Amino acid sequence: MNIFTFGDLLEHFPFRHVDRTKINFIKDISPQMDFVQVAVVVVSLEAMGQRQGKRLVAEVKDKTGRMELTWFQSLSWVEKSIEVGQSYLVYGRVSFYNGQPQIVHPETELLSINQQPGKNFLEPVYSTTEKLKARGLGGRQIGKLTQLLMGMVHEKDVPENLPESILNKLKLINRFKAYRQIHFPQNADEFTEAVNRIKFEELFLAQLRMNLLRSQRHRFSKGVVFEKVGDLFNTFYEKHLPFQLTGAQKRVVKEIRNDTAKGKQMNRLLQGDVGSGKTIVAVLCMLLAADNGCQSCLMAPTEILAQQHFKTISELLGKMDVPVQILTGSTKAAARRKILQQLIDGQLQILIGTHAVIEEVVKFKNLGIVIIDEQHRFGVAQRAKLWQKATVPPHILVMTATPIPRTLAMTAYGDLDYSVIDELPPGRQPITTVHRYESQRSKVMSFIRTEIDKGRQIYIIFPLIEESAKLDYENLMQGYENVKAYFPEPKYWISMVHGKQPAAQKEQNMKRFVDKDTQIMVSTTVIEVGVNVPNATVMVIESTEKFGLSQLHQLRGRVGRGADKSYCILLSGSKLGNDARERISIMTSTNNGFEIAEKDLELRGPGEIEGTKQSGVLNFKLASIVQDRQVLDVARNIAANLLDKDPDLSSAENLLLNNFLKQKKGSVLWSKIS
Repeated sequence: MNIFTFGDLLEHFPFRHVDRTKINFIKDISPQMDFVQVAVVVVSLEAMGQRQGKRLVAEVKDKTGRMELTWFQSLSWVEKSIEVGQSYLVYGRVSFYNGQPQIVHPETELLSINQQPGKNFLEPVYSTTEKLKARGLGGRQIGKLTQLLMGMVHEKDVPENLPESILNKLKLINRFKAYRQIHFPQNADEFTEAVNRIKFEELFLAQLRMNLLRSQRHRFSKGVVFEKVGDLFNTFYEKHLPFQLTGAQKRVVKEIRNDTAKGKQMNRLLQGDVGSGKTIVAVLCMLLAADNGCQSCLMAPTEILAQQHFKTISELLGKMDVPVQILTGSTKAAARRKILQQLIDGQLQILIGTHAVIEEVVKFKNLGIVIIDEQHRFGVAQRAKLWQKATVPPHILVMTATPIPRTLAMTAYGDLDYSVIDELPPGRQPITTVHRYESQRSKVMSFIRTEIDKGRQIYIIFPLIEESAKLDYENLMQGYENVKAYFPEPKYWISMVHGKQPAAQKEQNMKRFVDKDTQIMVSTTVIEVGVNVPNATVMVIESTEKFGLSQLHQLRGRVGRGADKSYCILLSGSKLGNDARERISIMTSTNNGFEIAEKDLELRGPGEIEGTKQSGVLNFKLASIVQDRQVLDVARNIAANLLDKDPDLSSAENLLLNNFLKQKKGSVLWSKIS
């Protein structure tokens, strides 16, 4: 449970408290109640049922009535510890069986003559594991250890770390008091006071660390200076832009232009929904670098995506004298040698590639900007290798089509500057999303047929459930045969792509779809990132209930990339859980990736959102960036104001804070990407 020190035990907070002052009478227990506590005498205890269904049932009574206690586990231990005729204080979740109240696996405590029920205070309940319980370290034992520890801990052991002015302004109790009250409050108000103090502290310190990193980077980091906007940028902008830039794209280009001219290293996160035109922004950045005598490198997580970027960028720059090359694992040795030489000579200005670009042998003459696509797919160490390829660290632009909710971006990526493309390019029509049940499959198939007759192409996606690769494969093959029955050859041709195929076959099957040799692509989720087929207008997602929200949104973004009207059809079984129903309703009501990301955060919690599991930033004990948004906003504003006035935390008032942050410095922030 990650409890190694007394400090860890102190920070293992109870997940609820039991009000031991409150005793219920049996006659007053109703189905509306959740947990109850009764003072009872055991009337009988007997074992019932055979082997698998064996259980122990105790009948107990107080002066108002009778009820049952039931155990299904640790039966021999219960039999030894519960005596007929003895009085107990019993606590647990109440349920009703045949109209009678019962508690399954209750907490029991001997009620001695001198111990009157009702004089205890709020008792903490701690989380533990089955393994620890078996070794005698249940929640109650952890509570006893914590109580012992609290008796030995003094105020100097839990020193204050927040300035007096913040405590007064927000009416927060001191740190030592908060730790005492969160474990052993005298009443509910004391507990609330403690929780408020600790939540604020967690969020405030996270914001402060982020803001410190960012302000230090803005003040001290050196960066390549892009002094001018030169001929290459201007010629492309005026003569070769395939469409008018949206207001959002212009704003982002301006932000990047300002960053790169300052002589400080840029560290910017660029978020744009699927199809919002991030690539054109990347191209303009590369031309800006080329105008200033610098090379650029774009790194993508998969070969398919790298190939696609290469194709798009080569076409965009086709009429200009800017050399572009691609380097991936499958680049032939001779071509590879040539590329490596051109990079060292400075002849090659733009390199696009996969992980292959971070190998030792890849050396640049003058690397000025690194652009990383779908950055959560790369490890920290992989990214760091790129900035070591230049004497002055290159500017960094991190692009993602996975919308990151604002609250999460502020917390997990707070040390990055942050740009958003929140408009779709002109001429794009919104995608219509509908939900259909399995029973309506034939209607869905006939709709697909009419779209194919118009010359369009279709995706049909099956889920990867991963617990069983064999089962996934069988589902996919069965689905493929079904689709073939509706769309027989030679009138229709189908590509199939899945994880078990060799890379070459996968590439080949995708290429056939991209080249319009096949009308339908049946696939698992491998196509979620980066496949660009403007002619594909229908996305059918099978077993929609098995997908997460952001995954559904990513998949939907594979269609609607051309000028034709596009559709996303969510197919599901008839029995849907509440969560699945909620996800489907969100998908059919909005196309806005940021709204969807916020909802996803609410449904799943921050730990599940892509990439943040490895982030030390979000390991809060109590605070939640979903439930505690207001506290987060207050914490962020106070942190920003404090650093405006005292950027180094060197004033007497901020000394406590400074020392505390230095002590805690060991933990590395993964999103500090340079």
